[in-house]
Amino acid sequence: MLDSIDMMIIRGGSSKGIFLKAQDLPSDIKLRDEVLLSIVGRDVRQIDGLGGAHPLTSKVGIVSPAKNGAVDVDYLFVQVVVGENRVDSTPNCGNILAGVGAFAIETGMIQISSETTIVKVNMVNSNKICELTMQTPNGEIEYEGNTKIDGVPGSAAAVICHYLDTAGSICGSLFPTGNYSDKIDDIEVTCIDNGMPVVVLKAEDLGKSGYESCDVLSSDALLKAKVESIRLKAGEMMGLGNVKNKVIPKMTLVAPAREGGNICTRTFIPHACHSSIGVLGAVSVATACIFAQTIAHDMAIVPTSLNKQMSVEHPSGEFSVELRCDASRGDLVIEKAGLIRTARLLSKGKAYYPSIDR
Repeated sequence: MLDSIDMMIIRGGSSKGIFLKAQDLPSDIKLRDEVLLSIVGRDVRQIDGLGGAHPLTSKVGIVSPAKNGAVDVDYLFVQVVVGENRVDSTPNCGNILAGVGAFAIETGMIQISSETTIVKVNMVNSNKICELTMQTPNGEIEYEGNTKIDGVPGSAAAVICHYLDTAGSICGSLFPTGNYSDKIDDIEVTCIDNGMPVVVLKAEDLGKSGYESCDVLSSDALLKAKVESIRLKAGEMMGLGNVKNKVIPKMTLVAPAREGGNICTRTFIPHACHSSIGVLGAVSVATACIFAQTIAHDMAIVPTSLNKQMSVEHPSGEFSVELRCDASRGDLVIEKAGLIRTARLLSKGKAYYPSIDR
């Protein structure tokens, strides 16, 4: 016997996710996760589910009207870990977040107010807030437009994202080890969390240029073993505990930019090289670059202005991040991180899955 649930599939940024209403899912977390696994797919090919057999297409956004009246909707991100028959709801996902506004409007959770509609989102994973500015001319959400983002073909309407107070979202502080740099396995690293826990490493320290393709890096067993050894130790140092079965921290190799950007990156999420870079991962890396004591700073081109436009190069292009900073109290403080994404509704209907004993 099959059960069903209303769903939408939305491309958010350079990811694709299944969006569901929280009220339609079991309140018991274990049962909920079993439903999600059945919908997205449990095996490495996800042949019996809606997932795309890749981390970027095995994502779920769970949305509900906000419990706190200061925001509009609550959004929980869930990553289905491909081939491991488990989920991880520890991290945020800024790409899937870009689709939350569309889902909220399409489902009637949010009413269109003018030519643009602001949707204030509580990211449940970190209890932080992001304001999404959606294009809503003529009383309807607009998906078509001229905005292009690397990693996505064509163009679409802009979704303007302003992340508020993201420092230490998961780990509790911007530099969760208490240091701007640490040495792990004789490799200098910077551990940072400005919306996403990231370990920044110099590619050259791992015997790489930092310009290799994803396929080359993902097939390098020795490199991946080194990176994973550092990741496991960094997870403990960052207060994340045993991260063996978690997708955080992300591991980002950096090198000097060579395509006109500010820094070049190759990111593991956590065991395969990302074809681009995650939204909040890019925010954390850009943030690491602007602090003079980190391992990334000397490799980066850092603007002298207080509000810094940072272009983060990645395997399929670049990702632009605006960091609005305050130095009036002496220490540099990141007040807001702004960026542009796009989103498109791909499908709506019902997802069917085998009945689960409750």
